[in-house]
Amino acid sequence: MFRIIGRPGKDLCDRELGVTRRDVLRIGGSGMLGMTLGTMLNLKARADDGQSGRPGWGKAKSIILLYLQGGPSHLDLWDPKENVPDNVKSVFKPISTKIPGVQFTENLPLLSQLNDRFTMIRSMSYTPVGLFNHTAAIYQMMTGYTTDKVSPSGQLEPPTPKDFPNFGSHIIRFKPVDVPMLPFVMLPRPLQESNVVGKGGSAGFLGKAFDPYQLFPTGDDMNMNKMANIKIDDLKLPPDVFSVRLKRRAKLRDLITGQMPDIDRAVEPLKLDEHYQQALDLVVSGRAREAFNLGAESEAMREKYGRTTFGDSCLLARRLVEAGTRVVEVVWPKVANSDNHSWDQHKDLSKRMKNQSAPMFDRGLSGLIEDLDERGMLDETLVVAVGEFGRSPQRGVSTSGNDNSNDGRDHWPYCYTGVIAGAGIKRGYVHGKSDKTASAPIDDPVHPGELLATIYHAFGIDPETMVMNHLNQPRELVKAHPVSALFS
Repeated sequence: MFRIIGRPGKDLCDRELGVTRRDVLRIGGSGMLGMTLGTMLNLKARADDGQSGRPGWGKAKSIILLYLQGGPSHLDLWDPKENVPDNVKSVFKPISTKIPGVQFTENLPLLSQLNDRFTMIRSMSYTPVGLFNHTAAIYQMMTGYTTDKVSPSGQLEPPTPKDFPNFGSHIIRFKPVDVPMLPFVMLPRPLQESNVVGKGGSAGFLGKAFDPYQLFPTGDDMNMNKMANIKIDDLKLPPDVFSVRLKRRAKLRDLITGQMPDIDRAVEPLKLDEHYQQALDLVVSGRAREAFNLGAESEAMREKYGRTTFGDSCLLARRLVEAGTRVVEVVWPKVANSDNHSWDQHKDLSKRMKNQSAPMFDRGLSGLIEDLDERGMLDETLVVAVGEFGRSPQRGVSTSGNDNSNDGRDHWPYCYTGVIAGAGIKRGYVHGKSDKTASAPIDDPVHPGELLATIYHAFGIDPETMVMNHLNQPRELVKAHPVSALFS
């Protein structure tokens, strides 16, 4: 039986959508049997129905990615090990969690009482090819692809229009928002290592129309009130312009444009009217401005998330999703290779983890999951918390050319932990298992590409859907399959 799955391709009327690699093979073979294109397109509607029976397919309406830029130590958070050498064992005490037999460290007291609401992936893993350092690993995690230009240090060239798109850009392209709201927001700072800023954080070859709205307030990273500096002037109406007047101006613009058919025909492929109307609706509706108003939340709710840049970002992510945003990426509010609050803890891990990064993370993520669950939003909101890699099992060793103290761990892509919740994901489940020193998975390894494939699947998007890159070459969204065992 022949099936047509995915969506019409670039050469059809709707060029925004793509086809899967399997589609191409099926179409090619069907010609020998005399099946016409019309017949195949007629079968397409039934193809999506076949996907809908798979666990988790199309459950997600939005996603909040908490990107733990810098790579947190799994051994010192949620995969502690006993009966191991002193230079492997965490300095933090293990504590019990809601799941019998599963332990976290004392750094996550709040999440330890909520892990019956999310899935832990203790077997995130990949073999590095120039991916031992942050920029290249971040690019892989965000796009599903590695880059050809990786230096021995792992540094990449700055972002270019040729880059593979951030997964959020693909999502809003295939699943545009259905209300006047920002479709994709990244906050509170860009992806960054050293002077390479924003790599993996743009729409790349999809074009700027699918770039995230960047909400990067001014202020030092150590300023925990940084989110109070949010400026959204481009989403405000000028004080002398009422919405009625603005729409009247839009009609005048349409009238003038109507007198210029030659120009209309020239710019038609750019869909300027469509983008103009979206921008107009966004400004007039006020939804985005209202969503950014953290002051509308109660003091108790503000405290629930934590009065920190990360906590405020998590709370703002909930407000954005509630208002209709499809994708929110909360980037850990510290540059990857930096000190103080960073997860990149080559030294002073004990102090920085206990007093800085872990408390902010524990309160922010626990507040987000509990709040979404209590509001009934977790059923359709996917929450993912993951870094680009973990940290070395042995303290004080060098795995990436960096210097490490006896109280520090280096980069480790071979085994680390991620969290995923909501939108059909199992509750209280631990997927995979690391070995006795958390050095490698011994069960069910999950590659970052497979995690992205799982995200696409949750949105009802086939991960193998083809898109055309800047050279008009077909490329899969990601060359991986979803991890079906994560879904209930």
